[in-house]
Amino acid sequence: MIKSIDGAHPPLEFIPPNFNPVMLQVAKFVMPLWRKFRTPITQIQTENVEQLLELYQQFQGEKVRFMMAFRHPSTYDPFPIAHLIWQEVPQVARSKNIALASPMHFHFMYDRGIPLWAGKWLEYLLPKLGGTPIVRGKIDRQGLRSARELFAKGQFPLAASPEGGTNGHNEIISPLEPGIAQLAFWCMEDVQKENRGDRVAILPIGIRYKYEKEEWDAVAALLTQMELDCGLSSLPIPGEPAGNISPPSLSSLYPRLIRLGQHLLSLMEDFYRRFYHRTLPDTAGDPQDLTTRLPALLDMALQVAEEYFKLPSKGTVIDRCRRLEQAGWDRIYREDIENIEALSPLERGLADRVAEEANLRMWHMRLVECFVAVTGQYVREKPTFERFAETTLLVWDTIARIKGERPSSRPELGKQSVQLTIGEPIWVSDRYDSYKTSRRSAIADLTQDLRSALEQTIAG
Repeated sequence: MIKSIDGAHPPLEFIPPNFNPVMLQVAKFVMPLWRKFRTPITQIQTENVEQLLELYQQFQGEKVRFMMAFRHPSTYDPFPIAHLIWQEVPQVARSKNIALASPMHFHFMYDRGIPLWAGKWLEYLLPKLGGTPIVRGKIDRQGLRSARELFAKGQFPLAASPEGGTNGHNEIISPLEPGIAQLAFWCMEDVQKENRGDRVAILPIGIRYKYEKEEWDAVAALLTQMELDCGLSSLPIPGEPAGNISPPSLSSLYPRLIRLGQHLLSLMEDFYRRFYHRTLPDTAGDPQDLTTRLPALLDMALQVAEEYFKLPSKGTVIDRCRRLEQAGWDRIYREDIENIEALSPLERGLADRVAEEANLRMWHMRLVECFVAVTGQYVREKPTFERFAETTLLVWDTIARIKGERPSSRPELGKQSVQLTIGEPIWVSDRYDSYKTSRRSAIADLTQDLRSALEQTIAG
């Protein structure tokens, strides 16, 4: 079970990066073993590593500052990224008789919430590996200052995910955070202020996972488990052919996945109607049309939380989720209380009640996060084992969250290989004049170009 919030806490402290070479060596020893025995990743393939090697050369020659902007489809992504920098780049350098300074490493940005759900031990480890935290959902000035400092003056290049979080999809990119483009232009400003000649770049890196075998039996077993959780029979569904979906295994399982999704939607629609007095729009009335029912349900869930926190229902789904997350944290990690331990028992009880209620309202936002990139047509548009497995696991995440289980312990559906593709660098230096003319449009253009570049790295 997920541990419930245990009341109010002091404000979250900023954890400054504190790189430790010894800890890096420990990580280089432990992470490959962890990957081998605790993840489904069996091999990591790379493409266009020479591009990254060239940038590292120029970085170490004090000619370039750059950020690696990587796709973030999975919580396993740190393993292939570390493998790329620690092993692949040095190996290619040796094959070309290129000398690189040691250690080969990178600074990185991470969500400040990770130690809260993944383990307090990460509060010690991540800073010593050169990581800097950022609080999502608000203007985290201290976190941004730290990332800006590392980008412009850090010992290593900076790595970050412009998506801001995982979405569970190999072939769908979530809306990008504009803060990545802003950091790049800030780096350019800092370089200019110090009269340095460094060029500034963002390097897109695509990450795709591929199952080594199509383990349809494992998918079928997971569907059966979820059907039982939802009170559905796992017997074949008469009269519901999958049309032109192939192969045969997918054709037989697709109707079950659709039925499961429709049943889950119906349950949640009824949940919000009965207990939160919500009314679905007419466009969500067709029981077969997941493409309209799902967005309507997500909107309802977010509105329930937004009304409690007195927040506007505007922006993208991700914008709204980030805003809600920060509103919840503001009531749990209390910056408005000077010394939470000095509260009277009565005051502490009220503060705990506020924190518990905020956590309950954030549950609706977490539910939406499970489906933030789901379109309703993902499998039918391209019926592959990967897409079917991804969608099935996203449904599992939702059911697990509703049941109160930990989604991070999701089941595995087979061994996977990873494809890392290095894109062409986007030279921010060449856009600096445009930035000085119109910052907003320059940031928007760079963000859009980065998205297009990331899409190219995962195409095919």
